[in-house]
Amino acid sequence: MNLSTLTLQSNRSQKAVGQAYLRFQLDAKTQAALSMDAAQEVLIVPSSRLTFMPNMPYCVLGLLNQRSRVYWVVDLPQLLEMPMLPSDTQQYNITIARSGNMALALAVMAVRGVTRFLPEAIQSPIGTVAPGLTPYLQGLVPQEREILLVLDPEAILNSATLNANR
Repeated sequence: MNLSTLTLQSNRSQKAVGQAYLRFQLDAKTQAALSMDAAQEVLIVPSSRLTFMPNMPYCVLGLLNQRSRVYWVVDLPQLLEMPMLPSDTQQYNITIARSGNMALALAVMAVRGVTRFLPEAIQSPIGTVAPGLTPYLQGLVPQEREILLVLDPEAILNSATLNANR
């Protein structure tokens, strides 16, 4: 067996495992995933780096300047009508999500790494999750002990809550 054969077999096994998703904790009981195609970067940011902006939607934590780009930072659990992140936190776990030309910094409880699953494993969320959460999901993936929510980055970036002032 030569190197090109090993590479080909490796590529086949990676495809069989599924697509890569960034996995994170929204609250104590809820985990979600975002396609790695939409996840640009993961950061741990001191809360002092955020610039508070008055008169913004309830879920907007402020602005973040990262590598000469400015991002709105959103408390993702709160946007999804879940309990908000602790207000006295010293640092935020943030992922920069991108869809097309739009980008947004999503603050979450914790980043849990990368997981893989096949797109066929994604099931409809209707009847399983709160109706207010459904518009922000591509679906869900049942796990051994929990349900993994698969987020729709475009729906989050185009959220009526975030775009009310346009």
